[in-house]
Amino acid sequence: MTSAGSSTAALPPLSPMLRRLADERATGALMRDRGTLYLADGQVVHAESPATPGIDVLLTAGGTLARAGWWEAVAAAGARQRVAAYLVDSGRVPGGALELCHLGALYDAAFFALAPTSTPARFRYGVSHWIGPVHPVPARSVERETLRRRELLDRIWPDAAVDTAPLARLTDGADLPLTPRRRAVLEAVDGTRTAAAIALGLGRSAFHTLIDVRRLAAAGALDAVRSYGRPEDASPGAHAGAPVLPEVTPDPDIALLRRLRDALEVL
Repeated sequence: MTSAGSSTAALPPLSPMLRRLADERATGALMRDRGTLYLADGQVVHAESPATPGIDVLLTAGGTLARAGWWEAVAAAGARQRVAAYLVDSGRVPGGALELCHLGALYDAAFFALAPTSTPARFRYGVSHWIGPVHPVPARSVERETLRRRELLDRIWPDAAVDTAPLARLTDGADLPLTPRRRAVLEAVDGTRTAAAIALGLGRSAFHTLIDVRRLAAAGALDAVRSYGRPEDASPGAHAGAPVLPEVTPDPDIALLRRLRDALEVL
């Protein structure tokens, strides 16, 4: 039997340029349509994406670091590209907490940065990030984790429209056994916010917010807003609190899944 790790490694690379840069042990910034990967000696040392909260949000939203402490570290060590080391050396953030938070932000942003795109990637040799060294990750590990996350999301709910479109609430969730975390996500759905906006507002990982969103979609609690119709239909208060109903998808596979879900709920 082939292991999951070896089968994933046999797949074509998500980014041939990333694979080539890793093999040549390059240092610099790989800029793609939805994010940037920073490499040092061929390993991924940081990642950023507009679709994910940055490490500053993850550190400060959870109370690990005060907002003022973050900006103090940037001012004191950003020019020397030693922000991470400053946070640990000054005692503001424990080393283990910083490493976990950094890895979470790295994998989070890499997931979006490595999304399929028709836009050519660019690489700037010699560029490094001001956060400084924390925990380098092999490029193939980043690719494997990205593929694993894609497969996980597809198993939960195969309609990827909920990942990027504005979300509409179809129920208040009162009759659903939701965890506090998932209920907070559902309460943030207002017909205009995307999953990325909800993750930023809650100060949470964008990918784990996608997991919550897809599970809520599978439960029939929300869906992607595919068409607004009249402009006023997009407002959260439209129709006296009624949810903004999305247009029915023309995809027969998704329609079949929804009919199966409805039948299971009746049973």
